This record gives sequence, C-alpha cells and structure tokens, in this order.
Amino acid sequence: MAFTKRLALTALLAGTALVPGMAQAQTAREVELETRLKALEAAVQDLRGELNAARATAATAPQPAAPATSPSAPTAVASAPNDLHPTAPMGPTAPTALAEAKAPGAAPSTDGFKVAGTTVKLNGFIKTWASVSRYSGGNIAPESVGRDFYFPSMTPVGGRNEGNSVEAHAKQTRIVLGTETPIAGHTLKGLLEVDFQVVPGTQGNQRVVNGYNPGLRRAFFTFDNWLFGQEWTNFQYIGALPETTDFIGPSEGTVFVRQAQIRYTRKLNDTLSLSVAAENPETASTSLASATIVENADDRLPDVTARLNYKTAFGEFSLAGLARQLTIDTGALKDSATGWGVSFAGKVPLDAKGRSDIRFMVTHGDGIGRYVGLDLAPDAVFAPVVGARLYTPSLTAGFAALKLGWTDKLRSTFIGSVQSIDYPTGGEPVGASDSAWSASANLFYSPIKNIDLGVEFRHAERELVDGQVGKMDRGELAARYSF
Repeated sequence: MAFTKRLALTALLAGTALVPGMAQAQTAREVELETRLKALEAAVQDLRGELNAARATAATAPQPAAPATSPSAPTAVASAPNDLHPTAPMGPTAPTALAEAKAPGAAPSTDGFKVAGTTVKLNGFIKTWASVSRYSGGNIAPESVGRDFYFPSMTPVGGRNEGNSVEAHAKQTRIVLGTETPIAGHTLKGLLEVDFQVVPGTQGNQRVVNGYNPGLRRAFFTFDNWLFGQEWTNFQYIGALPETTDFIGPSEGTVFVRQAQIRYTRKLNDTLSLSVAAENPETASTSLASATIVENADDRLPDVTARLNYKTAFGEFSLAGLARQLTIDTGALKDSATGWGVSFAGKVPLDAKGRSDIRFMVTHGDGIGRYVGLDLAPDAVFAPVVGARLYTPSLTAGFAALKLGWTDKLRSTFIGSVQSIDYPTGGEPVGASDSAWSASANLFYSPIKNIDLGVEFRHAERELVDGQVGKMDRGELAARYSF
C-alpha cells in the first residue's frame, strides 16, 4: 500500500514540474492540474499517518528476552542407539528396540521423513570384509558361506592336504527401512532389513562383477505389545553377542535363528519384562547312514518360546525356554519326538562409561540343534528300520566374551565359544559332528563416529564322532561405515 502511494506521489510531482511552462494552457488543463495537486496533498497526509503509527508501535513493543544461561535449561538429547542405526558391533548385534529415548521438552526428532502421516527412516551400513584362512583338513568348497564367515559345520575334516584361501567381499552390507505411524493413541511400527550375505547358493561369483542378490533378514510390524513377522527368535538374546569382525563371531556357542512368529511382550515392572511367542517350526534331521541335515516340512505344531529379561544398573540378563514337537512323515515311516531347551545370557558392564563389559550365553537342551551353532547338530536322528523312531541328540553350548575399551576410539574383545553334542547309543550318524570350539581376539579403531576398522584372529576346531579333527586358522580385516 505504501509503495503504491509513493508511486502516485512520484507521478504527481512529475506532473507539477510542467506547471511553469503551461501558464497559457487551456482551462481544462488547469482543472486537471488542480485535481492532481489535491491528490498529492492527500497522499502526503496518508504517508505521514502511516509513519507516525509505525513509530508508536515500535516504542510500545516488548523487547525480546535474553537467552537463558542457566545450566538447568533443557537441551535436546540425542536419540539412543536403536536397530535402525547400528553402533559399534560389526555383526548382527544391534539392540532390537525401535523407539528413541527423548528427554521431556526436547525438540522433536528430525530423523526420517513423513509420508502420509508415517515417519520413514532409512539406515544401515556398508561393510567390507577380507580374510586369509588355513585349513588342516582341505579347502572349503568355492562360493560356500564358510568362506564368507565362520560356519562351524563347514570346517573341513579328513582331507589329505592343507587348504588355504584368501577372500574379500562386501556381502554383509545392510539396509534397514523402519516406519512409525501413530494411530489413536497407539503406535504402529514396521521394519524391513536386507543384506547380500544370507541368500544361499550360487547367486553370484567372483569372476567379473561380484554381483549378489539381496536376502531377507527381518520383516515385521509391531502394534503396542504385539509383534507379527520375521524377527530374531524369542529364544535368543542378541544383546549378549560380542563385537567381532565376523558375521556372527562365537557361532558354535550361540543361539542364532530368525524366523516368522507372533510375539507378545509385557513389562512386569521397571526391571523385568516377559515375552512369549509361537514361532515357525521345522524339523532338521539326519539318518544313521549320513550326517547330511535335511528339512522335512512335516511339523504340525509351532515352536513355543518364552523369555524373561532383567535389566538393572549392574547388568542385563535373559532366561529363555523353548518347547517343540519334532515330526518326520515319509508315508511308510513316521515318528514324533519332543524337543526342549533353556538358555541363560547376559551382559555385565565393567566401568561407568560402558567401554568394557563381559558377555555370555549358556544353552542346553534336547532336539534343538537348528537353534544353536548354525545347525551344527541335527534336531533328530531318524533310524529307518522296523520300529523306526526319532532320536533327539542333546547339546550344551556357550560362549564368553571380554570387551576392553582402551580409549574412546580403541577397543578389543576376546572370545571363547564351544558346543558339545551327545547322541544316544546307536544313534550316531556317520560323519556327524561331535563337538566344535573356537577362540578369537580382535582390535577395533573408530577414527570418527560412523566408521569402524577392525582386525581379528580366530582359531577353530571341529571333531567328528569317529574322532577325526579339522582345524582352521583365520585372520580377518573389516571396515564399516554406518549411516
């Protein structure tokens, strides 16, 4: 408005500049000039009024308050580590919580982006891994996952010559997509996680482009206390897994399964929570004539798991139980057996800063082979004779890991892991594993927050039921950028 009036004022002044040269103009022209002069006077009065009003407003307006300098003023708190943003551990060891911790009054998180009322977050890491390995019992087959990470049942046994291999890949690179949708006072969350390591078979090769297929790791959604979809088994406590350059680390000593399930979790008090789940069943069996483990797809009931989590300032602990029915039905031969297991795991901090800690897991049971040690032991052994029945081997497995934080950027972890299998008399499959153990030590350096560089040495041994032993020595390098 003010600009328009100034424009009119300029035009009127331009018109008045012509007045002296128009003394003899016609009467009509004089009338026009008088009209412009009156308009000019009105515009000037309006401008003066606006200027006076602006001055009055500026004089009475309150001055902005000085910023608070009290140390008690609330500040924004960084979000806690969560599964969408893995932290130091190089393997699949990030916590499963999807919620972010925020202080009261903190500014809203700017992570992710909104799509029709849903917050979407994309995180993960890019990881490069390399190894030099020596085997006492011959080489591992080309393109086998045993070359990509430590897989106890693939440690060669009985070969006449030693085997050696050098490997490097980026298959363990991981992408995680998370969603969160508030619905009428409730929260609906989802997670999709993929990498390029978990797909079996010859999906890629090392000859030219090293292309590998993405593989599903986890895919689930939660609504309040309920979880539906593929997630770590409720029988496993992933918070106990130690930091390692390997994909898993203490493979033979840990529970390690991801599968479809329906889970309900309830917080009992400030330190204790209970979760129960019905999970996908699958009987993995062998026969007496062969140690090759096969799937049967004859199961009739889901596996049932329950877990108590206890968390205090002293540490965090988990006690889990598993019950399952094992079934084989070939038509002519069929039988069922019961499997059960218990697992106790925990993490105990050794300093106030959380640099150092002890992590452990101990598991025992019958007919739970596929849940422990990457299926080093079968769930059951089937004897295809008259009166055929399923034998359920028992196993005891565990690991312990000591993490020492030398500085804020430098740390080491020392790991020991073991599994022992007990077959019923007359139920030892030919060539089956009797036990396996490994020991490893690593050193990690994080020059900046989002980069981890690690070096690790591992020695592992596998013994068969006939007494033969295969050994593996492996040196590893890993580099990871988390985003």
